Amino acid sequence: MGIHKYFQSLSDLEGIYRCPGVFKYQEHSVASHSFKVATIVQFLATVEAENGQDVDWKTVYEKAINHDYSELFTGDIKTPVKYALPKLRELFSQVEGSMTQEYLDKEFPKRFRQVYEARFKEGKDQSLEGRILAVADKIDLLYEAYGEIQKGNPEPLFFQIYKEALTSIIQFSGMASVRYFIDVILKEMIEEEVISHTRIKSITEHLLLADKNI
Repeated sequence: MGIHKYFQSLSDLEGIYRCPGVFKYQEHSVASHSFKVATIVQFLATVEAENGQDVDWKTVYEKAINHDYSELFTGDIKTPVKYALPKLRELFSQVEGSMTQEYLDKEFPKRFRQVYEARFKEGKDQSLEGRILAVADKIDLLYEAYGEIQKGNPEPLFFQIYKEALTSIIQFSGMASVRYFIDVILKEMIEEEVISHTRIKSITEHLLLADKNI
């Protein structure tokens, strides 16, 4: 019992792979995803700060680093399943929360328990830091799908994931960092596409046009 078990569990996150049950050319673990999201969060928060937003850097990093730790107990659930019904998502969150709390009560010394309860709770809220995390999470998901499509993965699920991730990102288009992602980074992405990947360009341009018409 103690922090030793917590440190030891971090290696277990390297063995939990995202999007299970689907053929992939490149596997992505929950641990690698957390690192990538933290890196993306850092950039998005930098853009927000550059545009006059008061970023709580401690909070934004804590949210990013810890946002998927609960998957240690539940594993990764396919995105279409997880979001099939609002009630299902709510129940799944309750299970994650319950198992995380049980773990904290069992393994964490009482003096550290309260602060880690806050760190392990759902970080995607309406705060600036919560919105940055939500966008960064979807950006990494988009890039995972994009990578599989580039490699020629015939699984249609990756086009669906790409579309759903970009749709979610566009919903935050009022944020300066999201506008930068759409106007600069996404533009760079689709401009490097070759003929065999024109479908990804078509999906992207269709969703961006819809956003402009809202």
